[in-house]
Amino acid sequence: MRSFRSPFRGGNPFILLLIAAVLYLLYHTLNPEVARLDRLDPNTGPKPVTARGDLADDEKNTIAVFREASPSVVYITTIELQRNLFTLNVYEIPKGTGSGFIWDKEGRIVTNFHVIADANRIEVTLADHTTWKATLVGAAPDRDLAVLRISAPADKLRPIMVGESEDLLVGQKVFAIGNPFGLDQTLTTGVVSALGREIKSMTNRTIHNVIQTDAAINPGNSGGPLLDSAGRLIGVNTMIYSPSGANSGIGFAVPAHESTGWCHRLFATARWFGQD
Repeated sequence: MRSFRSPFRGGNPFILLLIAAVLYLLYHTLNPEVARLDRLDPNTGPKPVTARGDLADDEKNTIAVFREASPSVVYITTIELQRNLFTLNVYEIPKGTGSGFIWDKEGRIVTNFHVIADANRIEVTLADHTTWKATLVGAAPDRDLAVLRISAPADKLRPIMVGESEDLLVGQKVFAIGNPFGLDQTLTTGVVSALGREIKSMTNRTIHNVIQTDAAINPGNSGGPLLDSAGRLIGVNTMIYSPSGANSGIGFAVPAHESTGWCHRLFATARWFGQD
């Protein structure tokens, strides 16, 4: 029988070079990026970074508002007690989350009533991530407002600056700080979209003169502050209009002059009943 002699036996250099050339061409044909890289000058260094220069005035203002107001914004967690029907053991489960803001050095916190309604226990987390048990000072369900109190020392409390909401103009810039979906210390920006809106509270009572804004407000933002470009409180973010329950560019805030008046009434009521 005639034997077959492989062309590779003995290391035929011509065949090996031909195969190597074919493989090289195929590789670079199928990988054009590699071919381009091979043509780069090996002495070329990294592309220099261009200095950005000063921030725009609008950016500086946004940064200043957040730095000034964010220490006043708190994260509110509500706890619900449930009983196991088989063991009769009572256990705690998270009920919901929301936002609020520090009103004064006495530890009073303003938020929405619907954030803390029916909660068995309320916890307030400050911007420094310390958590404090909160007690309910008073509530105005018809206005969707509530006042809590924590026993944090005064040096941990940064009261929010209160502004005017009766002279607002459609189109002026606004900022919302809160905890959407549990993401604390979140800033969103927008404008006053409309004034004089009406919304329904949990008690089905109408809240008048509500501020409409396109600043992104999502679940968890409720109770947080709506601020003007000076970092002053002009409203309490209360609800959104959205079939899906997420931001759709239509949010509502109870105006500051409305919330301030009701908060002072709640303080007075609490003192009258010895709760403050």
